[in-house]
Amino acid sequence: MPTFEQYFLMNTENVIHYVKSKIDSFQNAKHISCTEIGDGNLNYVYRVVNTETNESVIVKQAGTTARISDEFVLSTSRNKIETEALKLQHTLAPGLVPEIYLLDEIMSCCIMEDLSKLTIMRTALTNFETFPHFAEHITDFLVNTLLGTSDVVLNHKDKKELVRTFINPELCEISEDLVFTEPFHNNFNRNEVTPGNEQFVQKLLYSNEELHLEVAKLKFHFMNNTQSLVHGDLHTGSIFIDQNDTKVIDPEFAFFGPMGYDIGNIMANLIFAWARGRAYEHKEFTQWVENTLFDIMDLFETKFRAAWEEHATEVVAKNAEFKEHYIQNILKDTAGMAGLELARRIVGLAKVKDITTIEPIEKRLKAERLCLRVAVELILNPLEFQTGGQYIAALQNAQQEENQ
Repeated sequence: MPTFEQYFLMNTENVIHYVKSKIDSFQNAKHISCTEIGDGNLNYVYRVVNTETNESVIVKQAGTTARISDEFVLSTSRNKIETEALKLQHTLAPGLVPEIYLLDEIMSCCIMEDLSKLTIMRTALTNFETFPHFAEHITDFLVNTLLGTSDVVLNHKDKKELVRTFINPELCEISEDLVFTEPFHNNFNRNEVTPGNEQFVQKLLYSNEELHLEVAKLKFHFMNNTQSLVHGDLHTGSIFIDQNDTKVIDPEFAFFGPMGYDIGNIMANLIFAWARGRAYEHKEFTQWVENTLFDIMDLFETKFRAAWEEHATEVVAKNAEFKEHYIQNILKDTAGMAGLELARRIVGLAKVKDITTIEPIEKRLKAERLCLRVAVELILNPLEFQTGGQYIAALQNAQQEENQ
């Protein structure tokens, strides 16, 4: 039996022995099951169950390459960043992330709360399920984690120490390539354009110099603005949910960057759900998505303003006009970042099932073009998207253009 004193990539049998050696309540268990359940692009995820007591935990281990492609050779230290992010988020937004039981830096893995009673949100949305509390929960998470790790609230030296802790160059580089560069230049020839949309993508993304300028601004903003601790990959595949609970998972991309990156990712992934709903003419579902887009922007701003008034410690941040300036920039960033996410998930290496599973192909092609039209509008005109209603109007305008 391995001693787990030196790193190696575990299999299911190893994971069973690992949990028995690390978790007291599993130590003497005679019947343990272990299943690899990871469906993400980077890590290995195991569900371990004591079948006698039904107690269960999740073990997540970082490999030396990304699961999506061996081209991405990565340090296994990213598991520590993810775990430390979850611990901090648990403090700032209790009940909205899983509880961490163990961080093992040698094995580059962690043991955490099992959320199997919940559903991955993207899976639920592809089945047109709706969630009445999602906007409330996700805006609590966003406001508490983003404002709570900013210079508005934190002692500046403490914040700079956190910035140091969450330096995450390898995973940031993945985002810089897959989100900010390749969808618009295909410089590594890794893009995957659905046959039938090649000319549309060439004109709208690859040959659009005006767009390239705005994307370049966003990329350098992403790389240089250490505004707050962002999740870094906050999409509907990184959320467990049911009718009552919402849990944000997988912050392995966490680093200090612009707040709008997280908010924009949420908005974009709801737009994918909206496009799917329209493709299948599911009116009740698309109406819920529109309401949720509206509520997220409205609730975020309302809660953010209230939290600022309650928690701001920086003297100059108490200036009312500065607060307005700060919030307007967050909303501007949100729109631009949402546009980037929309574009990269349509033509880039990592796609979303909301769109890729649409049938027949004619409906998928139309949904992709709709998302790309909205993406370009968001990137080119971010100041015009201050409210959820403006996002909905952009969706409706894109739908009209597509129908012409």
